[in-house]
Amino acid sequence: MKQLQARRVPHICPTLADVGKHEPEPESRPGCPTLVCEADRVGLSDPPRFDRVAAIYRPIEYLSFGPWLERCRFSFIPEIAASRRALVLGDGDGRFLARLLAATPRLQAHAVDASPAMLRRLCARAVRLSAAHRLTTTCADIRAFTPPTDGSNRAYDLVATHFFLDCLTPAETDALALRLRTHLAPGTLWVVSEFEIPEADPLRAALCRLTIAGLYAAFRVLTDLRVRRIPPWRESLARAGFVRCSSRSRLGGLLVSELWQLR
Repeated sequence: MKQLQARRVPHICPTLADVGKHEPEPESRPGCPTLVCEADRVGLSDPPRFDRVAAIYRPIEYLSFGPWLERCRFSFIPEIAASRRALVLGDGDGRFLARLLAATPRLQAHAVDASPAMLRRLCARAVRLSAAHRLTTTCADIRAFTPPTDGSNRAYDLVATHFFLDCLTPAETDALALRLRTHLAPGTLWVVSEFEIPEADPLRAALCRLTIAGLYAAFRVLTDLRVRRIPPWRESLARAGFVRCSSRSRLGGLLVSELWQLR
């Protein structure tokens, strides 16, 4: 893979030829510098187009699951509030990162998403919090993303992936965890929220499988998401050197939030 080339610009802008090319020119935002990444995407399919659902993402979520997905995202904020440099992947409209920035005044955050529309919503939240100067965004296909290594970047001590790893294949999840490993400080925390199938209860397992299959079908129509099953992300984190510290489940085991730490 070629080295990513990055430059700072003072506002959110669509980047990568394959991402957001149908998106209109965004309005300028104060703060929220953007790293524009040109990555070698050879062999990768087009990323899902979450721009299509950016405006209705939160209403859809609340109509489907009420406040439970949001509660999963916020579950470990007290435990990660000491973090100083966070890498947040696929945060959607930015509710988790906005809450984290508000709870952690010294945090510097780097958010990566393939959707310019989602990043604009995140930046708007940061501006309202007067925290835009603590947020950098990268518009890129995360499967081809590598943090820049220009000598000025300290290692991350927090990674967050909320309802994002389910958009990756097992091989992509493995590759992501191993690729990020070299950019993480010792003891880095990785917080994950995901859908789950509680195999111990056959009836609940069947209901959860139906729910997850329905979600994949819906997002295949809405965003062109091609993945159809949740990857074994726990194995990917373990292979990258992480160990699980805590796990919390909700909605009868359909939702899980977990905190992992780099050994």
